[in-house]
Amino acid sequence: MTTIDDLPIRDDLRGQTPYGAPQLDVAVRLNTNEHAFAVPRPVIEAMRKTLDAELADLNRYPDRDAVALRSDLAGYLGHDLSYRQVWAANGSNEVQQQLLQAFGGPGRTALGFGPSYSMHPLLAAGTGTRWIGSLRDPDFGLRADAAVAEIHRHDPDLVFLCSPNNPTGTALDPAVVDAVLGAARGMVLVDEAYFEYARGGTRSAIELLPEHPRLVVTRTMSKAFGFAGGRLGYFAADPAVVDAVQLVRLPYHLSALTQAAARAAVSQSAALLATVEQIKVQRDRIVSTLRGRGVTTADSDANFVLFRTGDDQKAAWQAFLDRGVLIRDVGLAGWLRVTAGIESETTAFLNAAEEIL
Repeated sequence: MTTIDDLPIRDDLRGQTPYGAPQLDVAVRLNTNEHAFAVPRPVIEAMRKTLDAELADLNRYPDRDAVALRSDLAGYLGHDLSYRQVWAANGSNEVQQQLLQAFGGPGRTALGFGPSYSMHPLLAAGTGTRWIGSLRDPDFGLRADAAVAEIHRHDPDLVFLCSPNNPTGTALDPAVVDAVLGAARGMVLVDEAYFEYARGGTRSAIELLPEHPRLVVTRTMSKAFGFAGGRLGYFAADPAVVDAVQLVRLPYHLSALTQAAARAAVSQSAALLATVEQIKVQRDRIVSTLRGRGVTTADSDANFVLFRTGDDQKAAWQAFLDRGVLIRDVGLAGWLRVTAGIESETTAFLNAAEEIL
């Protein structure tokens, strides 16, 4: 049987493994940070009507630039943004890949601060961009002076920041982003995939856009919008950044059906986001309960919690699975991550945790 090693694959991809989380049929699945609540019936009906209107014209290509969708997303974000400052693609992963295609590539570098989203270095590798992995503080925070020192040390072409950070859940002070923008000569990408779950008072890097044309803030509809199956990510930036990304995007990359369903979802944002507060309650319940039992947890502004297991997180992960609860081993020694689910799912996790931890 032919293997990858038998093919003329790029040398830097040999020995690599694809990104992915276990997809197992268990009672409680809390491993991929999906929004726990199903799409409300009125929203489903709104999407169905919108999709029906598109079906007769599927012989035609969709709007290549998704102007109407980008306008809707700009309206959702606020801050007086226009569609010229917003770009959309199939999930925030594709958005970030396009940014690396435009501003990274062979001979260029991207800097990130781990532990963080494991797709960032994979996207860099796929675009031939050299990844430089620096570390966060022991409490998973990131100080402005530490970030600036790493930028001066490596002089990267792109800097990746994640707020709230995955897998730790910690949000960044905008002062850190401001300091990084002042030190970096290249692009600064702030991944805000979980921003809608942030605690009150948490500020978005979008506020910094007017003064920083090299800043890009990426978002997704996969999390708080419950649109993971629809695959829609987007970013806000200076119009020149949108123009640059259009040089590398595939033609007609967003299908007419994706655009239609996403527009319907944005129009129903109030209904879709109504359950976010309930998820935040369950997240905070996980943190307070585990800490009350003496278990170390990271502060979280996301819809998940990173918690300490002891030395062997793989054995702990299996113990949870044996009890019908699937959570995530993110490869961080001694830690596991659990998504905040509905109340009954959180209860199942906490009951298992009481036996295991």
